[in-house]
Amino acid sequence: MDKNASIVVTGAAGFIGSCLAGFLNEKGYANLILVDDFTRLDKTSNLEGKLYTAKVEREDFFTWLHANKPAIGFVFHIGARTDTTEFDYAVHRHLNVEYSQKIWHYCTVHHIPLVYASSAATYGAGELGYDDNHEVVPRLKPLNAYGISKNEFDKWALHQTMHPPFWAGLKFFNVYGPNEYHKARMASVIFHAFRQIKGNGTVKLFRSHRPEYKDGWQLRDFVYVKDVIDGTIRALDAKGARAIHERRGGMVNLSYGNGRTVRVPKGLSVLEASLRNNVPHASVCGGRARCSTCRIRIIGDCGELPTVTVGVLTTFTFCVWTVARTWLPRPL
Repeated sequence: MDKNASIVVTGAAGFIGSCLAGFLNEKGYANLILVDDFTRLDKTSNLEGKLYTAKVEREDFFTWLHANKPAIGFVFHIGARTDTTEFDYAVHRHLNVEYSQKIWHYCTVHHIPLVYASSAATYGAGELGYDDNHEVVPRLKPLNAYGISKNEFDKWALHQTMHPPFWAGLKFFNVYGPNEYHKARMASVIFHAFRQIKGNGTVKLFRSHRPEYKDGWQLRDFVYVKDVIDGTIRALDAKGARAIHERRGGMVNLSYGNGRTVRVPKGLSVLEASLRNNVPHASVCGGRARCSTCRIRIIGDCGELPTVTVGVLTTFTFCVWTVARTWLPRPL
């Protein structure tokens, strides 16, 4: 896409949104329109050093669009109310459903490609699996108001006959990494572990309420924020493309964190590529195709896949920077 085109990022002061803004800057995109609730002073440092052309308050955004009529080339709708402990569904409905519908309508009318953040919370307890099949979406049973609101928008989007020229909803699992320090108790386990280690040298494990799992032996699926951003921004290159199966054919390189590179056909998942080439699949799901790494499908040459150690160490470095303001560089 033209580097001079304007790109909208909602939720820009938050965890994933601010990382996305920084990554877009690194790729040469500086004409960013950042949208969020900028009254949250605890998020201010997330935008330090970021390049953008406008900062617009979330509730003023559509009035601003009408008045300024910017030439927008792409919209990343990352903003949402993500607090799973917020039980007032009206809050989630306003921000996660109704606001998203207005974004959708604007992109449809003005022919703007749209990528929005859904959530793995829509899968509920996983009783229907983690399939991307659209026929499963209406039958999903989210466990909280946040997940319900995200699934309601997904269902609504799938029923629309009028839609943006290109659109995709991305279901993020448990994301960790830089710029999440403002999230308090909703921050990732990695962030809280760092604080505990720094404070008393130990980490508290979660008590298990299921007999098949020992205390602290529960398994969760985590994904590093830079991997999320890398996958999200590929939509800029995929704009105008159809389903992945239309892009199959040909071979691409896949590089692993241990330095090994293999040649695999386009369209394989990372799990399939790993099994085909006898590469150990070091995943929390044990290779059952239920984690974010398993399910990534390869549609173009990929760089090295960071190991969990790289992600955790980078996050810990960021934590040290934010807590102590040492000489350590801020990663994002």
